[in-house]
Amino acid sequence: MNVRISRQHWDGLLAELDQARRQRHLVTYRALLERLQLPSPAMLTLTSALEHLAAMDVKAEQPLRSSLVISQGASRLPRTGFFECVGRLGRFAGPPDGVAAASWHASEVVRVFEHSYEHEEA
Repeated sequence: MNVRISRQHWDGLLAELDQARRQRHLVTYRALLERLQLPSPAMLTLTSALEHLAAMDVKAEQPLRSSLVISQGASRLPRTGFFECVGRLGRFAGPPDGVAAASWHASEVVRVFEHSYEHEEA
């Protein structure tokens, strides 16, 4: 299924992730859905956009901004689909849950916090 996101929603997503990065905090899928007001199917649109962004970041050889988006559950990790996506992109190898995933995610988040993305203007 091909899911599209409007330019306005895409720009909003990038702005939300940039703000989270600058403030050095993570954001939940639910918070993004509420802030962006994506049309239905909102979660599918959001996950497709995050996967597209991950592919763009891999191509640009930079840390994955989509790693800043997490579930609101106790794990405080992205959903398993995120780990499957980054596995397909060659950035992570291992089961999508457990210690290896948590460790990889923690180190990727630090990399995102410390990276300056080209599109940024002061």
